[in-house]
Amino acid sequence: MRKKKIEKELLLCILILNLGFLLPLIHRKSPIKDWIIVYLFNAVTNGIIDKVLTKNKIIKYPNRLFPKIFDTHILFDFFLYPTFTIVYNQMTAKDKAFGIIYKLFVITIPVFLIEFLAERKTNLVEWTRKWRWYHTFVSIIIKSLLTRLFIALIRRADAKMKN
Repeated sequence: MRKKKIEKELLLCILILNLGFLLPLIHRKSPIKDWIIVYLFNAVTNGIIDKVLTKNKIIKYPNRLFPKIFDTHILFDFFLYPTFTIVYNQMTAKDKAFGIIYKLFVITIPVFLIEFLAERKTNLVEWTRKWRWYHTFVSIIIKSLLTRLFIALIRRADAKMKN
């Protein structure tokens, strides 16, 4: 019981820290609308993907925020990972392919390690036999690239409309 309380307090602390970090991050570099689009695209698709994974009992979140309302890990889906995605997109806004891939690994390895340690050391996430560490790692990489591609297509369409 004590461990569960500590994990809940940890989740709330991480949420507060993330919110304090997120707002200045969005305003740090222009264009702000791009970072809001990146954030919303990432959060919505995370929620959908995680809902499918939890509904099919591939991933479980025994200790999470608002357990009576959400089956998914809303802190990771709607706050932590979208924040990392904004950082990644800001870092690679003007990069070529090599810089995009290199920085992708720099930013996703810490995100993956956080989830890996959470699965091993806490009761925050449980992977079933259908899910292994490499599924998480590859899915974070693919999802980050898709978000990067999405905002690049939005920028390209926006530039065409201005011409």
